[in-house]
Amino acid sequence: MTDTLTATTSTNDTRKAELLSKQVKHIDITSFDARPIVDAMADMSFTSRDLGRATKIYNDMLADKDCTVCLVIAGSTSAGGCMDLYAELVRNNMVDVIVATGATIVDMDFFEGLGHKHYQALEVPDDDTLRSLLIDRIYDTYIDEEQLQHVDHTIFEIAETLEPRAYSSRAFIREMGKYLVEHGKKDNSLVKLAYEHDVPIFCPAFVDSSAGFGLVKHQVDAVKAGKPYMVLDAIADFRELTEIKIAAGTTGLLMIGGGVPKNFIQDTVVCAEILGHDDVQVHKYAVQITVADVRDGACSSSTLQEAASWGKVNTGIEQMVFAEAGSVMPLLASDAYHRGLWKDRPVRKWGAMFDK
Repeated sequence: MTDTLTATTSTNDTRKAELLSKQVKHIDITSFDARPIVDAMADMSFTSRDLGRATKIYNDMLADKDCTVCLVIAGSTSAGGCMDLYAELVRNNMVDVIVATGATIVDMDFFEGLGHKHYQALEVPDDDTLRSLLIDRIYDTYIDEEQLQHVDHTIFEIAETLEPRAYSSRAFIREMGKYLVEHGKKDNSLVKLAYEHDVPIFCPAFVDSSAGFGLVKHQVDAVKAGKPYMVLDAIADFRELTEIKIAAGTTGLLMIGGGVPKNFIQDTVVCAEILGHDDVQVHKYAVQITVADVRDGACSSSTLQEAASWGKVNTGIEQMVFAEAGSVMPLLASDAYHRGLWKDRPVRKWGAMFDK
């Protein structure tokens, strides 16, 4: 029996190694100049022209010294190869605030910050087979579930070190960045760079990620031991992001995907009005890259023109790009990087306004 188990384990290990043999390589927007192709696409039609206009709007955000740029990320582009792209935007002062899904920040970026990798699926066997090998699948991308559990436990360890009180997701993610500075395995981590550059990251649905497992364990263990525990304050998330909107004045949105992060950042205008700031500006600039179908009435697919009816976005400087973001973001970001309008931008450090 022991020999049979050993043989089965060895076979499974070999099969798992075969499936996790080709790492996803994250694109380097500094290594190529996309300006000529974006300029050419702007003179075309359909999605090409939309991308050309969206790229111009993003460059306008960077050129506007009064504009706070908010990067909004939903979906799995970080796992698919855009992770270093987003990190480069932070490194070069091309974004000032980030709103993202928990998966983007925890399961993808923090995951790689700890030294783990994403893998291309060279083949897709049935998903029951993947489950038996502890391999998680995102379309044609693989994640080693055992490595992902390392993230769960690391989040638990971070929570255990904190004073038992309420934290916004921004405050907790800042602790994650601090952890990566001390223990991380990757310099080009969005979480780490955001901590170092004081770019606040908000995850309005933070526990819908590997962070949730670690934080639940922290809470359950504390309750069993009769001890207090730290908690996440979703109201503080909304309040803090609204405070940034009020202080910033002029804002621009670069949105990849939609969902909760998209609605969360747009709602800051309405929240500011509720708080008595009747002079708050709608978001002046807005770009959204998505493949969502506009016919279902969902937030992810709602157009930026529709958002104007809610008093959230300026209809004059907005662009929808209906494309898979991993195929167009490298062009947009490389164009903006090489035009260099970010070089003269003021450094905002919005996270500092919450330091006490």
